[in-house]
Amino acid sequence: MAKTAVLDSDPTAVAKTTELKKELQRLVRAIVDDEDFSVETIDQAKGTLFALMEMKLRKRSLSLKVHDPCPDEFRCPLSKELMRDPVIVSTGQTYDRPFIQKWLKAGNRTCPLTQQVLSHTILTPNHLIREMISQWCKDRGIELPDHVPYINEDALTAADRDYFLSLLGKMSKSLPDQTQAAKELRLLTKRMPSFRALFGESLDSISQLLRPLSEGKSQSAAHPELQEDVITTLLNLSIHDNNKKLVAETPMVIPLLMEALRSGTIETRSNAAAALFTLSALDSNKSLIGKSGALKPLVDLLEEGHPSAMKDVASAIFNLCIIHENKGRIVREGAVGVIVKKIMDRVHVDELLTILAMLSTHQRAVEEMGELEAVPCLLAIIRESNCDRSKENCIAILHSICLNDRTKWREMREEEKTHGTISKLSQNGTSRAKRKASGILERLNRAVNLTHTA
Repeated sequence: MAKTAVLDSDPTAVAKTTELKKELQRLVRAIVDDEDFSVETIDQAKGTLFALMEMKLRKRSLSLKVHDPCPDEFRCPLSKELMRDPVIVSTGQTYDRPFIQKWLKAGNRTCPLTQQVLSHTILTPNHLIREMISQWCKDRGIELPDHVPYINEDALTAADRDYFLSLLGKMSKSLPDQTQAAKELRLLTKRMPSFRALFGESLDSISQLLRPLSEGKSQSAAHPELQEDVITTLLNLSIHDNNKKLVAETPMVIPLLMEALRSGTIETRSNAAAALFTLSALDSNKSLIGKSGALKPLVDLLEEGHPSAMKDVASAIFNLCIIHENKGRIVREGAVGVIVKKIMDRVHVDELLTILAMLSTHQRAVEEMGELEAVPCLLAIIRESNCDRSKENCIAILHSICLNDRTKWREMREEEKTHGTISKLSQNGTSRAKRKASGILERLNRAVNLTHTA
């Protein structure tokens, strides 16, 4: 309460705030009421709103000064106030985001402290200082306000585009240049959608990005960190919808993703699988990836079973097998055996059952499930699982097996006799699970009736 009293007792600040509010009301009313309002009116309203925000910041900063002045390294060099959202510019100096954004928006392209020309205007969060400020505030019972972006940071300048081109140029130079450029491109394409879009504006930008890896397998093997940064950048690019077709159809992309699935750090392999997943959002890419032979290394990585990669691999396989032609391909690569074994070992059961249910529309896949003794395992999961989706997938697979292999009816009948598993699901499952369970029961009962009649 003392802090508020100190701030509210400043008559000059109160008068200024009141004046700004009245001006903002006038401008907003002019914009709302006048259909032919001018751009200048909007700019004036934005400027007034920004001035109000600065007043609010100044009041919060004053409350800190009254009680416990903050360390100099926590103050923005521009505002001289506690930083709420510290960011680093290209010279390495740290500023509070709204104030350095205002500086840049005014047309300045130098670092305020060092006066060095900024090589680019990308603002990188300073997580270390942010954490230190947060802890300092917490120790003193001060609530650190959330940051508020004041301008569109994602809007790229000509300097940013030049910087982007310079990074691509470095991908053809020495190994240190390639390493530095790859790390920076990975960071920029992760944080800024507009940088992802830049790759779509230049026909050979993706080829330039991949050049260090396309120089030979020895390059990626000898420099796994470089491979990881390039592959992860490729993943970031593939997230952008307009890039999906361009990325997949660039000749070197899928072969390099396949190589990354087989080698490199586990993060590289996982991100390669994630890239194939995002690219496979387009049906044309699903076919292209399937024809390229990428399903085999995906199955191999799934069989290897590294926990960090399993979900990305499973997601990629599921997406790719939405089209029928890839179901046949992945069955031929041994996926059914790998998936059934993982499910029996209770590894990522929910995700893998979804894939197995999808493959259960393929004749050879269903035959393999029967040969691998999947029926008892699937029935046990229905009994044990609390997941409705997993139960639904299990009964859908069992329904396909039931239609395909009469020799499995006995196992299902014994299960029903002992536990009533299928009957319970026909009453309590999802609508699809009820349908599939009822279909199985109908077949089993019909077979019993035929036997008695005979």
